[in-house]
Amino acid sequence: MKGFLLAVALLAVGSLAAQTITIKKVEVSGDKIIVYYDLEESNPDREFLLNMFASRDNFTAPLQKVKGDIGPEVKPGLNKKVEWSIREEYGGYKGKLSLEIRGKIYVPFVKLQNFDAAKSYRRGKQYDIMWRPGNTDPIHIELYKGNQRVAGDLNQPNNGSYSLSIPSGAKTGSDYRLKITDSKSAEDVIYTSYFKVKPKVPLLLKVLPVLVIGGAAAVLGGGGGGVKGGSSSGTGTGTSGGDIVTPPIPPGG
Repeated sequence: MKGFLLAVALLAVGSLAAQTITIKKVEVSGDKIIVYYDLEESNPDREFLLNMFASRDNFTAPLQKVKGDIGPEVKPGLNKKVEWSIREEYGGYKGKLSLEIRGKIYVPFVKLQNFDAAKSYRRGKQYDIMWRPGNTDPIHIELYKGNQRVAGDLNQPNNGSYSLSIPSGAKTGSDYRLKITDSKSAEDVIYTSYFKVKPKVPLLLKVLPVLVIGGAAAVLGGGGGGVKGGSSSGTGTGTSGGDIVTPPIPPGG
């Protein structure tokens, strides 16, 4: 990774009409590349959609393994920071690399209204997702577990509602999230926060009926099996089935 840091060549400067993005510094921290930049804008309340690109693919596709001041709803300011997991994105990459940050004023194509990532979602069930449309472009709505696509629907109408189905065969976990993409602009992507997927029926409810049935079988087996007891001398103190046990006669009685 140290060799990679020395090979970082150009630090690109991006322009957003009256706004300016300037990359100020690049650092390496373990397998992470940390990029510091300034986003200058006269209106502090304006928001931007920003993406970071690299020269490996000629700045074609936005980098995915990034977090920090990147993506939608970024506000202007100095010393903004983006953390890029280069090893996750490129593996053992070697060679020169240029970085660039591009962006535009953020007008969301969807604005989620009722999605709660703090709650748990059960597999095999459906949930209504609502949003406020920002345009009329069809959208892709996809369910991901980590980096793996689990399910989804492409070219759905951007009409403000969708029924999310959690597949019954989905693995449980807390690393699920939704990816929503404008079908006519690959750079316009929204990810929800990570949420948890649980089994359809709680494990305790699945186990309890088995325990009850097993207990009932033991009682029935004991009643109908003619279990006998008593001494070997044949004093008649044993039981059979549901008979009442007669206590033994005390000596001299």
